[in-house]
Amino acid sequence: MKVLYFLLISILFISCKKEQAVEVSMKDDVSYLASDSLQGRQTGTSYEMMAANYIAKRFKDLGIEPRGTEAYFQEFSFTDKSDPHGNVAYVNKSEDGTITGTNVVGYLNHNAENTIVIGAHYDHLGMGGEGSLFRGETPEIHNGADDNASGIAVMLNLVKELKSINTNNNYLFIAFSGEEIGLLGSNYYTKNPTIDLKKVNYMINMDMVGRLNKENTIAVHGVGTSPIFKQTLFANKGSLNIAEHESGVGPSDHTSFYLMDLPVLHFFTGQHEDYHKPGDDTEKLNYEGMELIKQYILSVITDLNDDSKITFKKTKNESEEVPAFKVTLGVVPDYLFNGEGMRIDGVSEDRPAQNAGMKKGDIVVKMGEFDVVDMMSYMKSLGKFEKGSSTKVSVKRGEEILELDVTF
Repeated sequence: MKVLYFLLISILFISCKKEQAVEVSMKDDVSYLASDSLQGRQTGTSYEMMAANYIAKRFKDLGIEPRGTEAYFQEFSFTDKSDPHGNVAYVNKSEDGTITGTNVVGYLNHNAENTIVIGAHYDHLGMGGEGSLFRGETPEIHNGADDNASGIAVMLNLVKELKSINTNNNYLFIAFSGEEIGLLGSNYYTKNPTIDLKKVNYMINMDMVGRLNKENTIAVHGVGTSPIFKQTLFANKGSLNIAEHESGVGPSDHTSFYLMDLPVLHFFTGQHEDYHKPGDDTEKLNYEGMELIKQYILSVITDLNDDSKITFKKTKNESEEVPAFKVTLGVVPDYLFNGEGMRIDGVSEDRPAQNAGMKKGDIVVKMGEFDVVDMMSYMKSLGKFEKGSSTKVSVKRGEEILELDVTF
């Protein structure tokens, strides 16, 4: 009897362990992916492959099919390049001097006619290098908790949610490599898809969704890429404030799918002082905010679940309208600010803004004779000044307007 008792207990214990392996929180996912042991997940390194293996195991534990070229993995090789935004040459893996990135691809098959792509990049900057904004003398690990372990964590949580609901679509989940060096993984996937892209309904991208602010403001890009998106997004926003952007083109992986004439939505909680720096760590994320965003995305998918394949619409490329300028204030703009002016979300050391006495939270309302009413007018104003020139900059601090002397 004792033997039977211990056998039953052992079976129960093993079953519980298996169940616990699936019940992983978003914080657990971020804690692993943004840990020092992964050394910043730089594309093509063994550390990025550790992250890829982790994501593949999570897909397997969640019970979704592999849909890469080799199980869950889709490798792509390319030659290194100095221009992170230039054209990349994908090459054979055996060639000398190549780097190999790895997309991780899983498929939730509901035997539906169309498929929704849900993606997030998992690579980051390693010890810094190209793209880093860190100015320390000694290289440090760029863990990338917000950028973009946060997006991967929300994506993995959506896998669990979508297994038994909204079955009018299939779901393709992709963790992209090579985003930080030019959207390489998503670009490669759209040119070498493992499903028929003609059957893709729309694409959802999550890049930096870990720092929802006190105003609960989230930027949503690609709102104009389908006529149905705006109504759906605002009908389901709940307590969130939506900063909408029409264009399907932007500095993240949704762009690759928009360029294939597919509707896209990109979710983003804004830049911050730790962006592309070693300080982007696990403990700084707003996990309740991530849960709120996950539920929002799920509500949008649910609202669109009864519709047939949605209509694609081309949008203006907002990035082409950005004016050129030779100087900067040395601030991080608050891209989620919807008021009048340009609100400062961070101030860089020993730059014109700090030297003039500007602070985080100040709202720039005038530069010289030029009024600043939004981000575009702020950038146009910067374009009027040369390096070494001086001007008066008016900022709103609380209810007070301050006039500060700035030298570029």
